[in-house]
Amino acid sequence: MAREFQRGHKAKISDLTPGTDLYVGVQIAGPGLSFDISCFGLDANEQLSDDRYFIFFNQPKSPEESIQLLGAQSGDTESFRVTLDRIPANIHKLSFTATVDGAGQMSQVGPGYIRIVAGGEEVVRYAFNGSEFSTERAVMLGDFYLKDVWRFAAVGQGFDGGLEALLKNFGGEVAEETPAAAPPQAAAPSFAPPAQAAPAPSFGAPAAPQAPQPPPSFGTPPPAPAPAPTPQQQMHAAPTIIAPMTPPGGTVPPPPPPAPYGQPAQPQQPQFGQQPHQPQPQFGQVPGQAPAPYGQQPPSPYGQQPPGMPPGGQGMPGGVPQAAGAGLQAALQPYKETATGQRWTPQNQQLMRVDLNVSGTGVLARQGSMVMYQGKVDFSYKGAGFAGRLVGNATGQEMQLMRCTGRGQVFLAEEGSHLHAVELQGDGICVSAENVLAFDETLQYEVRRIEGHGIPGGALFTMQFQGTGTVVVKTHGTPVVLPVTPTTFADCNAVVAWSSASQVIVSSQVRLRRNAYPGHSGETVNLQFRGAPGNFIVVQPYEV
Repeated sequence: MAREFQRGHKAKISDLTPGTDLYVGVQIAGPGLSFDISCFGLDANEQLSDDRYFIFFNQPKSPEESIQLLGAQSGDTESFRVTLDRIPANIHKLSFTATVDGAGQMSQVGPGYIRIVAGGEEVVRYAFNGSEFSTERAVMLGDFYLKDVWRFAAVGQGFDGGLEALLKNFGGEVAEETPAAAPPQAAAPSFAPPAQAAPAPSFGAPAAPQAPQPPPSFGTPPPAPAPAPTPQQQMHAAPTIIAPMTPPGGTVPPPPPPAPYGQPAQPQQPQFGQQPHQPQPQFGQVPGQAPAPYGQQPPSPYGQQPPGMPPGGQGMPGGVPQAAGAGLQAALQPYKETATGQRWTPQNQQLMRVDLNVSGTGVLARQGSMVMYQGKVDFSYKGAGFAGRLVGNATGQEMQLMRCTGRGQVFLAEEGSHLHAVELQGDGICVSAENVLAFDETLQYEVRRIEGHGIPGGALFTMQFQGTGTVVVKTHGTPVVLPVTPTTFADCNAVVAWSSASQVIVSSQVRLRRNAYPGHSGETVNLQFRGAPGNFIVVQPYEV
C-alpha cells in the first residue's frame, strides 16, 4: 500500500522499498495550461554543475542513463526512470520540477501528484493542488537526496519565474537558442514492435488504467515543441529623488549670502513664485531675500537651519529629500525574513521559524518562547499529567510546554540562546530538558536514566527523543560536535546532547584526600561516553 506524504515529509528510500530501479510519475494539469516537467541532477552545493544532468524534453537521459525521461504513460503527465545505484558520486540530489509553459500560474492547477513506483507497485505518493500556490509559475515537487543513504522528500515549494528562472536558480546557464537533442539510435515509438513482442520494463512501471499500450523505448523523447523563453518579471522601481524637483519655470538658484555689514545688498533677480521687486527689507528680514507669504515663517539665510528644524534640513538625512523607504529598505535588507518552504528555518543564530502549514502537525514549544507569529495559530497549554509532573519533579526533567496548531508561521527564541534544528529520521537523541526549545509533536520523548554512581549535587537523568521529526536544541554560544571514542569524557555541566545509542557512565573523581585541600581542579564529575562509530556528543562553551 502506498504511503501518503504531505509537504515536508521525508523518508529513506530503503524504508519505502528495497529496490533501486524506480519509476517516478508526475501528474499535473490545469485549464488551458501546458507544463514542462524536468529533473535537475545537482551536486553537493545544490548546483547544476554538469548540464548533462538537466533532464528535459530536449535531453531525455543522462550520460550513463541512470536518469531517463519516459514520457506520458499510465495516467501520468510525465514519467522518469531513476536507477539510484548507477548515479555518479558527484550527483547528490535529483530535483523534480514542473513549470508553466506560456501564460498562467500554479494557483490554476488542479489536483496533482508525484509518485514513486517500484516493481510495478506504488510505494509513495505526494498529492498537491493549486490552493497551495499563488502567483508562482514553477514548483519543485519532490527530491531524491543523498544523506549517507538516498532519501525522498516531498517539497511542494513554489517558485517565481518559469523554466529559465528555475535553471538560473540552480546555477545553470541559459543559451540563446537551445540546440535540439541528437535523435537516439532506437526506432521511433510509432514504429515499435507490437506489445506482445517487446518485454515489459524490468524496473516495473505501473500498469496503464486503460487498454494496454506498447511499452515505450527507454530514452526516446516524446515529440514536443521547444518552450518559448519566458522573460524575467521586471520589478517596478521608482527613481530615487536626490535633489529638489525642478519647477516649471526653470532651475531655482540658491539665495545669495547676506551682504557684509554696512554695505548695501545686491539686487536679487525675481524667482519663480516671488514678488518681482523688494526695494526695502522688512523688519527681521535678511537683505537680499524675498519676504515670506503671510502666516508663514520667513526663509532662513543661506547655509543656516530654519528654526525648529532638526539638523540635516527637511528632516531628511544629509539635508536632501529621498524617496520614501529607499534608504530604509536598504538598511533592513539583511534582516528580512527567510522563507525556504521547509518546516523549520533559522532566521539567525537566535531565532527559529516554524511553518505549521508544512505537514500540518502541531509543535510543542517551551512556554513563553513565542516572539511573533503570522496566520491563524492557536496556542494551548500542554499538560504532562499527574504522572508526568511527578517524574519531572523527581528527575529535574520537567518541561513547561505549549502546543502550537493552526495555519501560519511561529517565531521562537529564548534569552538570546543559539538555536539548532536537529532532524531525526527514525533515530534518537538525548538532550537535557533545559536545552530543549521546541520539537515536532510527532516525536516520542521520555525521561532516561544515566547509568553509574551518584553525582553529588547533580542529576542522573535526561530527555530522550525518538521518531521522525525535528527537535530544536538551544546552547550558550556555538557548540562543538565530537565523535564518541573509548576515551571520550565530558563535563556534565557543559554537555548538551548525545546520540541515544551511546552508553553513558558517570565517572566521578571525588576523592577525600584530593578534596580535603584547597586548590583542587574543580573537575570532580564527568560523563564517560562509549559507543560504536557514528555516535556523537555535543558540548557548549559554557557550564550551567
